[in-house]
Amino acid sequence: MGTATGSAFDIETLRRGIEGNTGNTLLSLYADDAEIRIVDHNNQPSHPTVLRGRGQIAELLDDIYRRDMTHKLDRCVVQGDHAAFTESCQYGDGTRVLAESMVTLRDGKIADQLIIQAWDE
Repeated sequence: MGTATGSAFDIETLRRGIEGNTGNTLLSLYADDAEIRIVDHNNQPSHPTVLRGRGQIAELLDDIYRRDMTHKLDRCVVQGDHAAFTESCQYGDGTRVLAESMVTLRDGKIADQLIIQAWDE
């Protein structure tokens, strides 16, 4: 999917985006044609949720950031045109969510992302 030529991936923008109150900063890190695949208890590996393009990604982020929850970037590693990061979240009622992401970068933007997430039940 290309290489991370041009501007480098900005981990601090990722942190501000994840830990912020809206998805706007986080959305700015995605390429226009980005794709996200989400695997979890409800969306098994053979049938993940797939979002294509910034429009669908914006809808997901709007939904997430309307919820009563906090988000924290725990760690992030960038190597060449790939990055991996861990995000921990907590709903107002104490329910916890953990998400691991592996991303492919193109020109400093997220072009492809696989999210594997689990939450308290």
